[in-house]
Amino acid sequence: MIKEGKKIVFFGTPEFAVESLRRLKDNGYNIAAVVTMPDKPGRRGHKMIESDVKQYAMAEGLRLMQPVNLKDKVFQDELRAIGADLFIVIAFRMLPKEVWGMPPLGTFNLHASLLPKYRGAAPINRAVMNGEIETGVTTFFLKHEIDTGDIIDQRKVAILPEENVGDIHDKLMMLGADMVLETVDKIFSGEVESKPQPEGEFIPAPKIFAEDCEIDWTKTSVTIHNQVRGLSPYPGTRAVMEMEDGTMLNTKIFSTALTDSESNSEAGTIVKNAKRLLVNTGDKVLEITELQPAGKKRMESGAFLLGYQPKRFINENADH
Repeated sequence: MIKEGKKIVFFGTPEFAVESLRRLKDNGYNIAAVVTMPDKPGRRGHKMIESDVKQYAMAEGLRLMQPVNLKDKVFQDELRAIGADLFIVIAFRMLPKEVWGMPPLGTFNLHASLLPKYRGAAPINRAVMNGEIETGVTTFFLKHEIDTGDIIDQRKVAILPEENVGDIHDKLMMLGADMVLETVDKIFSGEVESKPQPEGEFIPAPKIFAEDCEIDWTKTSVTIHNQVRGLSPYPGTRAVMEMEDGTMLNTKIFSTALTDSESNSEAGTIVKNAKRLLVNTGDKVLEITELQPAGKKRMESGAFLLGYQPKRFINENADH
């Protein structure tokens, strides 16, 4: 069999990478080592957090490496001594050439977009936030410039109107794992073909920053709706709500629904309705269907309105 005698080193950190690693292990591939990020302190600093990939690797008894510095000579010598034929990188950090250039069969990456679109750290979020109707996964050979290497394979999936980034993440995770297996088979059998990425414009997909999570209510309802979808369930969009009594409440908004009603008041103003949480935007009224007040659990807007009397959202992120 083509997989016999071939060694793989797998690089990855979050849940998205675990499914591909699991699929490789379950299908009999020789995972000679797993490289993941060092443990990091939790929010309160009391407990060190292990990556999802580390937890899986330890449970399966796989050799684990957690270098602080990928350019460290001791780490590179240890990696080289494994004698792996192929490296696979999924949701990790940028590798130096001394690392990705090591294996004789190369190093390939699984990226959660249809390259060359959405190069960067948050391709799934950015695609949903931008209102795309399709996305996909790409396997490609690494080269120096990030996310620019020759494409091996691609698969597309639709982004349905009601889906959020969590839904798309899970679809791409499963589809990507299928494609990783097929890509490895092609490489090991010597049948792999790759092609340069098309020239032209690409859409950057930088990591999500705090300002990306703040809602500007003067934007269109569709723009805000897509922002909420693209950041739900994690990290969630943030909004500050002023109550009728003048107090302020920090909230996270997890789902919204578009309406046909035109806005009839200042952006951010709550529309009076006992059972639905409706807010004026830059063009139409947007319905907030699920949110989380600070210190409380996520709840549907109907339950929220039983205990709160909101007046308006403060427009902290408006363009000045």
